[in-house]
Amino acid sequence: MVRPPLPVADLDHILSHTAPLWPALAGERLFITGGTGFFGTWLLESILHAQQQLQLDIRATVLSRAPELFLAQHPHLAGQAALDWWRGDIRDFDFPGQAHSRIIHAATETYVREQPPPPLSSFDAIVQGTRRVLDFALHTGARQVLLTSSGAIYGPQPLDRIHVPEQHPGAPDCADPTAVYGEGKRTAELLCALYHQQYGLDVKIARCFAFVGPLLPLDKHFAIGNFMNDVLQGRDIAIQGDGTPLRSYLHAADLVIWLLTILLRGAPLRPYNVGSDQALSIADLARQVATSLPGRERRVSIARPPEPGKPPARYVPEISRARSELGLEVRIPLADAIQRTLAWHLTQKENDVSSD
Repeated sequence: MVRPPLPVADLDHILSHTAPLWPALAGERLFITGGTGFFGTWLLESILHAQQQLQLDIRATVLSRAPELFLAQHPHLAGQAALDWWRGDIRDFDFPGQAHSRIIHAATETYVREQPPPPLSSFDAIVQGTRRVLDFALHTGARQVLLTSSGAIYGPQPLDRIHVPEQHPGAPDCADPTAVYGEGKRTAELLCALYHQQYGLDVKIARCFAFVGPLLPLDKHFAIGNFMNDVLQGRDIAIQGDGTPLRSYLHAADLVIWLLTILLRGAPLRPYNVGSDQALSIADLARQVATSLPGRERRVSIARPPEPGKPPARYVPEISRARSELGLEVRIPLADAIQRTLAWHLTQKENDVSSD
């Protein structure tokens, strides 16, 4: 399936809020893991857009197990002189020979594949992959490394906390195999602390929560993507639970602004939550998505009523640290983010039909 480029309006939004950052990257070579994923593709297109608009000499080496498969889906990224593709697995890739000044480690094992990997494989990819990247950073003389961690490291959010701050001491249950992602990210952060202490490596940490935007898979485990898929397919939205869990969503264009700012201006080993602090229930999210396409509104059904007196589960970050220290904000409202994402997917559907 060929995917269209990201919307120019989204890329312009990123550039307008990161313009002071790009001169620091001029003439440099970046190394990016996870460059074919959701985060990574947004970063690649943002780099290319800034390169074109600001006439910067930035190159990026992108690690991928199968770059040809990705480029077949994103042909507009093939043949770009600013992108070099390096074939390898995150756990044991060979080190490229060129020097790289900064590394963005965005590779991760989230369950977006048709067949989820075994838990041990996921843990190895996170932990061994992070150590391999940190070793490469020392080998190549990188000045800075950005680790994309996750809000999953906090474990279940306490019911009495409206937002979870970076200082929250909670953690996943280490005896629960389903906590492998959160525990893997916790271990990745510990590795970063050890490399900082022992080798002085400048590592920045972005604890990422939930996001929306073009390229988000619509048929995986992301609730907002599932709801959008229902609307695009002309189906009513059916919520299997009670609809009370609270979530928040940051548009991917804002995500890129946050990641680049943390990389270049964040304090070493000072984690920053990355996400929106504007919570809404899964039921309200479904209703908002269901009415986002005029003339194609859908109904929402909820399988069971809430339990009386039971507080809703939350997954919502406290972002005052990113606001006060780095000047970061949620700039794209959720309603706008949903409409932008739906519009991009409609464009993709039209392209698929025209190519048949």
